[in-house]
Amino acid sequence: MKVIEHLAEAKDTIISLEVLPPTKGKGIDSLYKNLDLLMEFKPSFVNVTYHRAEQVYKKRPDGTFEGVEIRKRPGTVGICAAIMNKYKVEAIPHLICGGFSKEETENALIDLHFLGLNNVLALRGDAAANEKFFTPHLHGHKYAEDLVRQIIDLNNGRYLEDEIMDGVKTDFCIGVAGYPEKHFESPNIDADIQYTKRKIDLGADYVTTQMFFNNAHYYNYLKRCKEHGINVPILPGLKPLTSVQQLTILPKIFNVEVPVELCNEMSKAKNTADGDKIGTEWLLAQCKDLLKHKVPVLHFYTLGKPHVVYNVLKQLL
Repeated sequence: MKVIEHLAEAKDTIISLEVLPPTKGKGIDSLYKNLDLLMEFKPSFVNVTYHRAEQVYKKRPDGTFEGVEIRKRPGTVGICAAIMNKYKVEAIPHLICGGFSKEETENALIDLHFLGLNNVLALRGDAAANEKFFTPHLHGHKYAEDLVRQIIDLNNGRYLEDEIMDGVKTDFCIGVAGYPEKHFESPNIDADIQYTKRKIDLGADYVTTQMFFNNAHYYNYLKRCKEHGINVPILPGLKPLTSVQQLTILPKIFNVEVPVELCNEMSKAKNTADGDKIGTEWLLAQCKDLLKHKVPVLHFYTLGKPHVVYNVLKQLL
């Protein structure tokens, strides 16, 4: 079932999750363990992130170095299929521009279609670890809107090879990212929303937001998106903040604001248990407020803290 169909059928706010593939060499059991904990709350869908290859340099016997591409977290498509098979819940793979050619993207979409996955989240993705700015694949997409356009083309039976006539039409429901505090590369929030609108105008079906820790940012984002003519569902992304270290790490990586009150409380944490308790209470308060505003979804970035999300949902539902 498509995300927009879940939203259309839901009488109340639904739950969704996001997980990371295990690092190369690790099994899927740890991911199952985390999801087993949260399946009690009947999530409508589970997002699975995609990670581009990184270039590392390995020393040759002669002392020179060779650049080698390594994907630290492979397996997104396989994990999606495994989740759907094990839990009978929709799985949504992320698709990214970085590190992929248009041909590789088309082949990935064909694989997803054959597997019966009909939801994707289309993202540009981050710059490679060795890059200061995002650099697209030589034969790939520079912007997420180009990726959305390719998915729409495939939905209409248009393939990269012009000689393919009467190509099978896919039927992907397309999600895109939104940034309540603006993407760090955008000059201002209105310009950022215009970039999002272009993806919606192409045919994207819904928006999932970057994490935020102040609900006012989300409500302001909804208002401004509506003013710009965006009327698709906008799903709030929520993440537990559970340590003093994250007060520095999260704003740096994701360009998000951490409220003064949360900073003050977290600075009092003496151990992991204290941090988890503070993070749980803050996330619970966010969710209660969002439910009062009748949001369509509570989308949780579990990312290593499924027990915090579990504790929040146990008190919430």
